[in-house]
Amino acid sequence: MSLVLEYFVLAFSALLPVINPLGSALIFLGVVGSAPADVFRNLARKVAIDTVLFLLTIELVGAAILTFFGISLPVVQVAGGFVLAGMGWGLLNNQDHARTAKQNAADESGGGNLGEKVFYPFTFPVTVGPGSIVVMLTLSAHAPKAAVVPNVLAHVGIAVAVVALSWSVMISYTYAPKIAQRISAQTAQGILRVIAFVLMCIGVQIAWNGLQTLIAGLPK
Repeated sequence: MSLVLEYFVLAFSALLPVINPLGSALIFLGVVGSAPADVFRNLARKVAIDTVLFLLTIELVGAAILTFFGISLPVVQVAGGFVLAGMGWGLLNNQDHARTAKQNAADESGGGNLGEKVFYPFTFPVTVGPGSIVVMLTLSAHAPKAAVVPNVLAHVGIAVAVVALSWSVMISYTYAPKIAQRISAQTAQGILRVIAFVLMCIGVQIAWNGLQTLIAGLPK
């Protein structure tokens, strides 16, 4: 259970600032606009389900993708760790390019039936974008491969974190109008900065683990 908890905390902490349920809820609100509460509730539930399926699919096929391209796990740890650290650094310095990309995709979605926008743009990229894919591939590569049981427990922890974050997305999207009224932009930014620092530390730690493996494999 300790391994499940360890990877739950790791995955939840790494994905939270990338998904950013509160910030994404404001973009979601901007697209949905003035709609009845049941519309927000139904859309939020569908987006949460799509988010779970999308992230778990990436996590499950991640190893196969790496094998297909001949990329070793330590290399993914180093590259993915640097990417996560870069994301955290950018958020700390208020360079949220991911939020800009989400907003642009939401703006370009135009009018039409809201039900047709559940996957694009509400799930991808408003809720989960390229950054989330990088995080899932990195977490999948970071899971222990030496034994079957620890590997399975690590993936269980990651899956539980995905479900928990998707639940937070559903709550945030359901109550997006109330969140917009009660939480100021400054408060949301302050919370995001703290989480961004944790993300940067996680990225450095994962990259260091990969570097240690690569260094140990060098010929003496």
